[in-house]
Amino acid sequence: MLYSGRMVNGDPALEGQLTRGELTFRQLAHFVAAADAGTISGAAKSLRFSPSAISASITELERALGAELCVRRRAQGVTLTSTGALVVEKARRLLEDVAELNYAVQGDGAELVGPVVLGCFATLAPAVLPRILEEYEALHPKVSIDFVVGAQDELSAALRSGAIDVAIMYDMGGFDALETFELYAARGYALFGAGNPLAGNDVVSLEELADLPLVLFDQTPSTRYAMSMFEARGLVPHVRHRTHAFELTRSIVARSDSAYAVLVQRPANKMSYEGLPIIECEILPPPPSVPVVFAWARGVELSGRARALADLVRRQYTPVNP
Repeated sequence: MLYSGRMVNGDPALEGQLTRGELTFRQLAHFVAAADAGTISGAAKSLRFSPSAISASITELERALGAELCVRRRAQGVTLTSTGALVVEKARRLLEDVAELNYAVQGDGAELVGPVVLGCFATLAPAVLPRILEEYEALHPKVSIDFVVGAQDELSAALRSGAIDVAIMYDMGGFDALETFELYAARGYALFGAGNPLAGNDVVSLEELADLPLVLFDQTPSTRYAMSMFEARGLVPHVRHRTHAFELTRSIVARSDSAYAVLVQRPANKMSYEGLPIIECEILPPPPSVPVVFAWARGVELSGRARALADLVRRQYTPVNP
């Protein structure tokens, strides 16, 4: 996150009062942490303060604002009032702005300084993250870039909540709350082990696949993409195994003389972890193409660090005209 109780605590510039004896950044940071954690004890643990200090800080904030911000119950944690819900979002933005001001001063206006967190869909990460990390760190050595790898719905939620700054994902719809730009487009294909009779085909139809055992890579949105292909043809595939791991899906298929899988990401390595060959085959009719996009939360102003990351990724995936 762009704010931190640890950062506020111990930095005299951030602990200074807006109005002496009333509103402080420490109070705001403690209140936001309690709202995020849902409990006073959870906020105390994350900020390394005592629960009594967190509670007293929130009480002081309520006194300064002249409003009740939350209801504190020992067994049920912290429940925000309607005023508290409004204050927590404004406090979050204030703390982020103060953090950005601090980073700008540290960079002396010439260098980017501070953290940025990039999310990436699990199957895309091995193909796109290493190059991005290497080039970004070389360009901006004072930026602390971190990454989160996860499923599509997890990344979307993390963008909306501010847990991550930007993300690289497949765009299969449902992105109304996000801004995006496209990096490239991918398309689904079938894969087989070398002993599968269909492995020698240049193309394969969904009708040929439907009755064979399907090893389904069961991750949003991959599941929806694969199943919708069959549904569009009025077919119901025979799902033999469900996996949550990309390489496990490929390894099971590589060992089988009858199973197959439908994937979108195409690794350069056409072997399983065990060294068995994996045969890729195009599907007819061709499945819909899927854009791979760079995304961030709609309405959020990206930090300079996140904008620099977006610029780098855009350059990496812009075709070079001959």
